[in-house]
Amino acid sequence: MKAHLQCIGAWVAAGFVCMSATVNAQELVPRAFWPSPVGTNVLSLSYQHSRGDIIVDQSLPVTGVDSSIDYLQLTYQRTLDVAGRTANLSVIQVASDGKTSGTVEDELITRRTVGMGDTIVRMAVNLTGAPAMDREAFAAMRADPKPIVGVSLAVTAPTGEYDADRIINLGGNRWSVKPGLGVIYPLSSSWLLEGELSVAFFQDNDEFLGQTREQEPITNAQLHLIKRFSRGFWAALDANYYIGGRTRLEGSKNQDLQRNSRFGATLVFPLAQGHALRLSTSTGTVTESGGDYDLFSVSWIHAF
Repeated sequence: MKAHLQCIGAWVAAGFVCMSATVNAQELVPRAFWPSPVGTNVLSLSYQHSRGDIIVDQSLPVTGVDSSIDYLQLTYQRTLDVAGRTANLSVIQVASDGKTSGTVEDELITRRTVGMGDTIVRMAVNLTGAPAMDREAFAAMRADPKPIVGVSLAVTAPTGEYDADRIINLGGNRWSVKPGLGVIYPLSSSWLLEGELSVAFFQDNDEFLGQTREQEPITNAQLHLIKRFSRGFWAALDANYYIGGRTRLEGSKNQDLQRNSRFGATLVFPLAQGHALRLSTSTGTVTESGGDYDLFSVSWIHAF
């Protein structure tokens, strides 16, 4: 049982709930660079509910947004040995059922969206502080953690449902990539400070209401204060700030620059052997353009 608890405590613990269910560039993801023993597999099933000014793409030309959306997400992650360093490969798929209303060019619209969203694949490699480890080496590292520096790349594929004649869709109808740099600094054996800086880049959408829609990159900085209580049992306070994402339609720039921030909390605790539960919540604190929504999620996690 101890080995299973170590795996769960090591894993990011379904941290990608926010990333895939809302917008790739806005997520709050504590312990995204925390290592695991090589060969660890984790399967997670998550339910998320969000309410407020939220749509798949916050830069869409919709104002006065009021949404209530339920998500189910399936995540698979495996820990790998890449050139002697710890690496995590994750695949995330979301399905959603929600209702959104808002105003487009002074006209009130309402849209019910049910179906599959875009697929995300993420690779993270720890460059320092976390060499590839077996369970015994990981237990020693956990007892005396060292600063960790890692890099990541998340790729979002346009696999979600998309109707070129509608503004609000489940899929974005474009590829996006998000490189990131993360640092974990141990304040003590049980307190960690984690920061990440990432930039999301977007492909043009050539089928947006008969026009070409471009979007500038979004830069996201996030900070997490993490407290580890015991193996597999931890909590975090989470905050971020993101800026960018201004769009163009046929070359004409829109006034939709995002300059927002969010604050949240995460709690993960072990259940039976090889299983854990994750609870998280977040809310918008500064919302200059969209993003003023509340979010709650619960995840079942199985390590094997």
